[in-house]
Amino acid sequence: MSIVASRREQYAQSTRRALLDAGLEAFVERGYAAVSAEELVRAAGLTRGALYHHFDGGKKGLFEAIFEDQEDRAARAVVAAMTDHDDPWERHLAGVDAFLEICSDPHYREIVLLQGPLALGWQRWRELDQEYLGGLVLDAMKSLRREGLTQPHPDDLAAAALYGAITEVALTAARSPDPAAARAGAALLIRDLFEGIRRHR
Repeated sequence: MSIVASRREQYAQSTRRALLDAGLEAFVERGYAAVSAEELVRAAGLTRGALYHHFDGGKKGLFEAIFEDQEDRAARAVVAAMTDHDDPWERHLAGVDAFLEICSDPHYREIVLLQGPLALGWQRWRELDQEYLGGLVLDAMKSLRREGLTQPHPDDLAAAALYGAITEVALTAARSPDPAAARAGAALLIRDLFEGIRRHR
């Protein structure tokens, strides 16, 4: 790669990063609907053309990229928490706890749980959420069943039931006036739900 091409790539990356940072701050503070494309590019010190060059759909494309950044961060945190446990049952519960912890983060809560369904539409929000986190739940159900730790329910149905419960509990906790207390209650509830499908030897 030539020096000119390398510098062009660095500039493109810095431009994209500036838009992502400006968008995250604006969307979290004021909400997707209240922020205009003009405000976003002004905050980033760029032109509107730069916004549309880097993100298809402009403001909505930028929001989706920010949404995916948050989902990727959550998925990584879940996987990291699971690697700290040898016991398979506790390993997967640790993943759930890590996810609920992420849900209490203001950036994740605002972008993914509260604004995501409205900004992206329910169908797109669900597609992306399944892409990043739904697969982890399905893998967990397959793993636990193979090890004889769960009742013999079909993996996809068990994953759908638990994933739906986790998602709805997280959404409810995110809207709570006391998110920390709601998160603690959510963790206990999800553990009880997992116990409901556990196979005791």
